[in-house]
Amino acid sequence: MYPVDLRRVRTIPLKQRPNKVDRERFARSPRPGQSFAEFLASLPNVLAGEDLRTVVQAIVVARQAGRPVLVAIGGHVVKCGLAPVLISLMEGGVITGLAMNGSAAIHDFEVALIGGTSEDVAAGLKDGTFGMVRETGELMHRGINRVLERPDLGMGAVLADMLSEIEAPYQEHSLLAAARRLDLPITVHIAIGTDTLHMHPSANGAALGQATFNDFQLFVAAVTELNRGVFINMGSAVLMPEVFLKAFTVAQNLGSDLKNFVTVNMDMTANYRPTENVVRRPATVGGQGYTLLGRHEIMIPLLAQAVIEALAEG
Repeated sequence: MYPVDLRRVRTIPLKQRPNKVDRERFARSPRPGQSFAEFLASLPNVLAGEDLRTVVQAIVVARQAGRPVLVAIGGHVVKCGLAPVLISLMEGGVITGLAMNGSAAIHDFEVALIGGTSEDVAAGLKDGTFGMVRETGELMHRGINRVLERPDLGMGAVLADMLSEIEAPYQEHSLLAAARRLDLPITVHIAIGTDTLHMHPSANGAALGQATFNDFQLFVAAVTELNRGVFINMGSAVLMPEVFLKAFTVAQNLGSDLKNFVTVNMDMTANYRPTENVVRRPATVGGQGYTLLGRHEIMIPLLAQAVIEALAEG
């Protein structure tokens, strides 16, 4: 065996090579005093910058056509203080349905109740008090356990009703309360044993299961309308991507023939289930999937403001 003689290698002229990037797609230089719309336009039209513009356009087109924009969230979205951003999008008619995992519901309920949430988990593990706040468990289960007498109720609805009934003082910051006020579907999806709520003395497995099962059926109904719409998973790495994939399957089984939809995963890191269940697998049916990675407290307000600006421009 002898070394390859690189003098024999063929080359091509630079002008003949196709390029993925050209100067027209470059970022513009930052300058003081520019508006948000100008800042957004200054982002490079490459990779995530291009995907962000595409997702914004998809949301705007969907709403202008009266098609749904469904959002699913994990608990960290609430803990990052982003409920006001999502509530604004709900009030503005951008978000047409909201789904959350159990963690998000607990944090949202506590915010409405006391104006704050999120405990020191490590400290609570030492003496077994992690997740054992009395009022949170008693009040949430008081609402959920009503399903034993009204088996048609969903968990999102009963929790929102409970906040109204007890006149929780900070409901203006609650997604549950906002959905009730705006008459938007809001669903809560749990896996028993994953949330602090399931450790409380008043927890009832039958009520928890029935309430979240009812909400799954309601969520499926929303997904059946996803044609030409948008689904966004925000900050749920496991539960909501799994729920979405199952809801999507039921919708197809019932004849929805879903296509021409957009799915988006927004999280801080790339994870297997949202990548597969939200972005890749549904796209093979007839949609388009996008991933927007970054800190929730930056990316979600950025997306929201970009959508609001685009809608204002008509």
